[in-house]
Amino acid sequence: MGETNNILAILDNYIHNNPDEIAHDMANDFRKRRIEKNLTREQVAEESGVAVSNIIRFEQKGLISLKNLISIAMTLGYTHEIKNIFSEPKYQTMEELQQIKRNQNKKKAYRNGKD
Repeated sequence: MGETNNILAILDNYIHNNPDEIAHDMANDFRKRRIEKNLTREQVAEESGVAVSNIIRFEQKGLISLKNLISIAMTLGYTHEIKNIFSEPKYQTMEELQQIKRNQNKKKAYRNGKD
């Protein structure tokens, strides 16, 4: 199962090639999870502090501020997932992995690899 998940994760990089598609898919997934928990938009708004109009806009157009996304994710129990979105380094080539290892303790990035 783990190998299948890895293959699916790699395929996702090629299927979603623009931010609008990803936002739309995230909004659809949010709506599904909200409905599965039998929560109305109004209930999510009340629990998260996010205006109903912002939730509607997210579900219909995929548009939402980062702070509001975090708030509604937390309301549905996705605190760990949203908090850890950038917690692990990602790489596609061995060169990227080597660069990550070289730079993991740096505090700042430089153009053209200059230190």
